[in-house]
This record gives sequence, structure tokens and C-alpha cells, in this order.
Amino acid sequence: AGNKYGVQGERKVPVLQTNNGPGLTGLMTIAAHLVRQAKKEQLLGNTAEEKAVVQQWLEYRVTRVNGGSSKEDTRVILKDLNIHLEDKVYLAGNIFTLADILMYYGLHHIMVDLTVQEKEKYLNVSRWFNHIQHYPGVRQHLSNVVFIKNRLYTNAH
Repeated sequence: AGNKYGVQGERKVPVLQTNNGPGLTGLMTIAAHLVRQAKKEQLLGNTAEEKAVVQQWLEYRVTRVNGGSSKEDTRVILKDLNIHLEDKVYLAGNIFTLADILMYYGLHHIMVDLTVQEKEKYLNVSRWFNHIQHYPGVRQHLSNVVFIKNRLYTNAH
């Protein structure tokens, strides 16, 4: 209650104006604040290592995903994520965190436009994205991205 959202400057940095104290600026700062306010600290990671990994992916989201606009940037981002997610369920390993939520929102516009072949090329990203979009409460107003299940969940070629 009382939270107001706005943007600041040319790069449209998110700003959260709270009832008490100065406004908070930046996606990571606001998201972490709202997670703590909602008493869902586990979304920031449980161990020191998990917290660091979550922080790392939040920074990647802000610096690379938000900053990336060219086809080449998108290809590099998908390739990075595909390699990272090869042996992981979530970005921070085996726990669902704020990094998964914010990366999902950052990638949705990219995933919606991928061809079937591109989704298959980035199989680990596609598997992760499909899992996150079906996580309770995550997708909200965004459209469901369709994946061909028989290719996503088997190793057969």
C-alpha cells in the first residue's frame, strides 16, 4: 500500500516510492526490497553461495539482458544461459529464486519470437523457461510460450 512506481532518466530505470523514506531505484534493489517486505527471503537464496549466485544472475539480467538489443546480443545471452542450465533446474541450482522470476520476465519477449528450430537449439533454456512459465503465480499477464514437448524432454534426435 502506498507504493508508487515510476521511471527515471533516458534508460527508464524503475523507481519505487514508498511511504516512509527515500525512493528506491533500480530493478534489483526494488525486487529485493519487495521480496523482503513479502517475507519471502528464500527467493534471494538460503546459503551465502546461493545468495551470491542469485545476485550474479540479477546483475546479468540488468547488464546483459536489459542492455542487449542486437541479434548477436540475444544469441550470446541464450548461449550463455543454455550452457549454465545444462545441469541445473534453476539459475541458482536446485532452488527457485528471484533470479528465475526476473530472468523469465526479461526473456519473455525473446522466447515468444523464437522459431521451433531456435527453441530446440537452446534446449536447456527452453526447458527452464517452460518450467518457470508454469510455476504458480509467475506468468501473470504474459502469453504462454508454446514448446513442442516430444523434443524438449527427450535426448532422441
